[in-house]
Amino acid sequence: MTTHTVFNQSAPRVDINEFSTNTALQDAVTVFAPDADTARLGGIGAEVGSASYQHDAELANTITPVHRSHDRWGHRVDEVEFHPGYHRIMEQSIGWGLHTSAWANPRPGANAERAAAFMLASQVEPGHGCPVSMTHAVVPALRLAPALAKEWEPKLLSTSYDPELRDPATKDGVIFGMAMTEKQGGSDVRTNTTTATPNADGTWSLSGHKWFCSAPQSDAFLVLAQATGVPGGLSCFLVPRVLPGGERNVFLIQRLKDKLGNKSNASSEIELNGTVGWLVGETGRGVRTIIEMVNRTRLDCIYGTTAGMRQVVAEAAWHARHRSAFGATLIDQPAMTNVIADLQLEAEAATWTAMRLATAHDDGAGEEDFRRLATAVAKYWVCKRGPHHAYEGLECLGGNGYTELFPLARRYREQPVLAVWEGSGNVIALDVLRALAKQPDAAEAFDAEMATALGRDERYDAQVARMRALLSEVTARPESAERNARRLVESMALTLQAQVLLTQAPSHVADAFLAGRVDPATRSVEYGALDEGVDVDRLVERA
Repeated sequence: MTTHTVFNQSAPRVDINEFSTNTALQDAVTVFAPDADTARLGGIGAEVGSASYQHDAELANTITPVHRSHDRWGHRVDEVEFHPGYHRIMEQSIGWGLHTSAWANPRPGANAERAAAFMLASQVEPGHGCPVSMTHAVVPALRLAPALAKEWEPKLLSTSYDPELRDPATKDGVIFGMAMTEKQGGSDVRTNTTTATPNADGTWSLSGHKWFCSAPQSDAFLVLAQATGVPGGLSCFLVPRVLPGGERNVFLIQRLKDKLGNKSNASSEIELNGTVGWLVGETGRGVRTIIEMVNRTRLDCIYGTTAGMRQVVAEAAWHARHRSAFGATLIDQPAMTNVIADLQLEAEAATWTAMRLATAHDDGAGEEDFRRLATAVAKYWVCKRGPHHAYEGLECLGGNGYTELFPLARRYREQPVLAVWEGSGNVIALDVLRALAKQPDAAEAFDAEMATALGRDERYDAQVARMRALLSEVTARPESAERNARRLVESMALTLQAQVLLTQAPSHVADAFLAGRVDPATRSVEYGALDEGVDVDRLVERA
């Protein structure tokens, strides 16, 4: 017996082109990658918005990876099994070159185009972005060992995805991970206890553990270990899962982490016991060797959070446009209009900042000093803004948003990991302090970039003055620098976002940001409290 008719429920948001409907990203691509293949981006946008892709994303996150330590005969295999939907998504992303296209075809705008494509895929399925990101980020570190780069880089640049663990020489394409964190140290990697002992054949034997190793199914990893007999011996090593000739390297997966979110991506605890590795870079300089990989994955954390913000506001706006209450469509009710506009404003700021930073990483950009500080500052701020943004968007859907049948519950659990990965808040803030103290060229480059927008708006000028005052205070009173680190980095981040929007984005977006995030007289803590002077309707049109 029929008890009721279903009506006034928003239809599923599927078969949507996620590129052509993302006005902010399209605008940013036009500015930062004018020669980008927008037809290709449109093709990616159509695929990730399809019902089949979204279904694969759901399956990859609900039928999660399983650790298989031994085969049926008792042989140790240490494999991770994934739902086929995960492999389909990985195959597409590798095929699109989301891992290494900027290295394979370096040119102005290459990193911005790659960032746009990475964000499109991560918007719908973020977990697979972890191995994709690490594979992208390993290239500059690997180039410090030319012989290893010659062997591995052609397979890294390949767009062939082959998940089978076997001799890398027999594979067309490979993916990489990294393993740094240990139980006792976390981000303090210099306290690592894993050791590396040289072998007569030029390889090293590694023994110890890693407490958090994501994508353990990868073909190879960069691993930090203490090289024996070397003062300050923390060094970087390339550790393959399978040795030349096909023998399995000793890479013992102890268990997979049961995480809050990021369910499609396997994260593990591993043991190394006589594990064979090859030195990358110089002994005793492991952190310096791997730091560019870390910086690149930090940048991808910004992209991932930004992608999540886009998913949140797109889903919230879709619901509000197709749902009525109290006699009017939600999107047309001023309170909801303000919320959607504010969510869009946050996504705009993140998108434009992410794309600006992408261009700073292009070969020949000459912006090493600027990106050194700007990437850390943006990683701190954008990734911290993600979880609250996801919550506010979830609330727009009411009870539906809180259920696992809708995508924002998964996104809400996903966003915090991007703030934790590659340095949580305090680690990043302290890194900014170190850069300011030890790399004056980076501080000068950042300030010079901020100065390019002076005189355009008095609210921005006042923000730059506040930021410079905090910088002066930190310099004058180093004993209180750590206590004020977060306040300083927040101020730098708001200044950075305002500068990018003022110089590159539509004027009404920049004006809204200055009113809603910068001006002490009109900014608000909660979303949905934009000042009456902000053109909320134009922001909602872009949502």
